[in-house]
Amino acid sequence: MTAQIIDGKAIAAELRKDVAAGVEELVAAGKPRPGLATVLVGENPASQTYVRGKQKACAEVGIESFGHTLPADTSQEELESLVKELNADPKVHGILVQLPLPPGLDEEKVLNAISIEKDVDGFHPINIGRLAQKGREPLFVPCTPAGVIKLLKKAGATLEGANAVVLGRSNIVGMPAALLLVKENATVTICHSRTKNLKDVCRAADILIVAIGRAEMVRKDWVKPGAYVIDVGMNRVDDASKKRGYRLVGDVAYEEAAEVAGAITPVPGGVGPMTIAGLLWNTLRSAKRAS
Repeated sequence: MTAQIIDGKAIAAELRKDVAAGVEELVAAGKPRPGLATVLVGENPASQTYVRGKQKACAEVGIESFGHTLPADTSQEELESLVKELNADPKVHGILVQLPLPPGLDEEKVLNAISIEKDVDGFHPINIGRLAQKGREPLFVPCTPAGVIKLLKKAGATLEGANAVVLGRSNIVGMPAALLLVKENATVTICHSRTKNLKDVCRAADILIVAIGRAEMVRKDWVKPGAYVIDVGMNRVDDASKKRGYRLVGDVAYEEAAEVAGAITPVPGGVGPMTIAGLLWNTLRSAKRAS
């Protein structure tokens, strides 16, 4: 393996350390302690795990956490009412509604109900709209795409003028990542399942961001020698040799791609840690602005 390993755990730990110092500085100045409200609807096991992880991370950096768990049969009106209460609560500086929501709930309406000043996930249509417009700045940028850009910069990638390819066009990762790259003056191609000559398009990329949701889809011959490869995927693959019966892999065939890439993120330990660190950073920024 020749590629530089981009250590998301280490870079996220640096960011968390900065957040913890910022929180203590704010409190020492007599300002309110930053607070993050999480809203979990239903009993999705993965969502429960994510929310617990976010609450634990808050505690580690001194951010107050307000957890709200609602049953799966919660009505649209009840959920939006809770969001409005949190909007009005001065102790809450960030609101995170864990997605996906149970069937029957309108995700877009719920995200619209969150005050853009507390939209630390960066998913409010106004924040995304500002991200898409030249000369406009969102109050918050979605945490995972922001983490992707930070990892690239830490790894030494030159974004300006680079040929960047984003494989995947989700609202959560692919589209905002592409918009952030445009802001960095990269030339960006967005690919998806219907892109013609997909392998050739990816192989032309100086920077390749993969968020397609298919285990080890991107192989060695998809990667340009020396390219920066950011793997956002997280997939379970059956593996009888593992105690839990599976292993976690990304959307990139890591061992293969690392033979030709200049730098690459592992899975796990790459992009994942940056997402929660970014959420903490956004919550601190919100608290500073409110104080």
